[in-house]
Amino acid sequence: MHVRERKTRRIDGNTLTATATSLDDVAAVATLLRIALCLELRVLCMSALFNLVLNCFQKVKDEEYPKMDGACLKKQDAKTSAAIIGLLEGDAKFTALSKFEGESIVGRDAEDAEKLQKGVDASIAKGVLPKLEPPPTYVTIDVLGKTPDDVCNVIVGHMGDAVNTGGVVVLCGLSGTGKGTTVARLGELLPEGKTTGWSNGNVFRSLTLLAATWCEQQGLAEFDGAKALTPENLATFMGMLTFDKFDGAWDIKISGLGIEAMVSAIKNTDLKGPKVSKNIPTVAEQTQGEVVKFAAAAATKMGEDGLIVLLEGREATVNYIPSPYRYTLTMSDTAVLGQRRAAQRVAAAVLKEFPEGADDAKLAESVRTNTTKMAEGL
Repeated sequence: MHVRERKTRRIDGNTLTATATSLDDVAAVATLLRIALCLELRVLCMSALFNLVLNCFQKVKDEEYPKMDGACLKKQDAKTSAAIIGLLEGDAKFTALSKFEGESIVGRDAEDAEKLQKGVDASIAKGVLPKLEPPPTYVTIDVLGKTPDDVCNVIVGHMGDAVNTGGVVVLCGLSGTGKGTTVARLGELLPEGKTTGWSNGNVFRSLTLLAATWCEQQGLAEFDGAKALTPENLATFMGMLTFDKFDGAWDIKISGLGIEAMVSAIKNTDLKGPKVSKNIPTVAEQTQGEVVKFAAAAATKMGEDGLIVLLEGREATVNYIPSPYRYTLTMSDTAVLGQRRAAQRVAAAVLKEFPEGADDAKLAESVRTNTTKMAEGL
């Protein structure tokens, strides 16, 4: 039996023509038609996938750049900075300001790190600190494209059971990478009452108060670092500081040279008075090693007590804090560091101008005006 007829089918604007000369030919035509139909479906699937990807990118962009309104401005946080960066995208003045801020961050951080390392090296030379060879390793977290919660999730996941049992979290990184934001957000995400911060500032201030008081008791007309900060005196002053639980709360007790006080009680009074403020740079330069050792012991005590101690600083000093939970926040696109810092400055200026908020148009105008002023003042 022979079949002689022409079969045509229009597929996506093209005509597929097959001449069937036998039953075998009919089968061949059927196969071709099935292939064509598969191609049609493939095109439709690719089109749907393409639209899905476009929608995802648009969603990411919308999330990356929140709307700048009064509520967002008052937060003065990462979302506020992102909103300003989005609002000023492509703005030449903002680009110039961001470039300046980024270069300033890198320069200041390098200068601070060098000064700090000198202090650590001096402590090593005095035998106060050991030389770390090799230094401890850190988990690197690139914060580019990550929200504060994303960064926190990496840290919490790496800590494992220590989230429940306690430990010390050490954070390092360039200014602008979000160390402070991460510490604050970890404190919110982890169980209430489980976290505590640590700052060496009050230890330096306590030592300065003792050193300045010593100078007064020696009848010196003014603060004399060379006389007050001898190795013997520093050892004595450090012996006057005790970190422990007092009335159920962790605190530093100062006991010596006629001073009997808890740091929590005088941190905003005596420890910020002129006797301390004008002399703390001299004391800090000479006492890096002593303060680092004190901080290491204090953080370890709290960690062993079940707390999660959140500690940020520069590697030169925090390398001496015992902990397996060490993280360095980095920014693979360093231009973003400058954008963040520039946005923070602009946000602060706009909030000062509109402390109670304003309509979106006024806020946007203020953002652009303040950006221009700052850029032209470079």
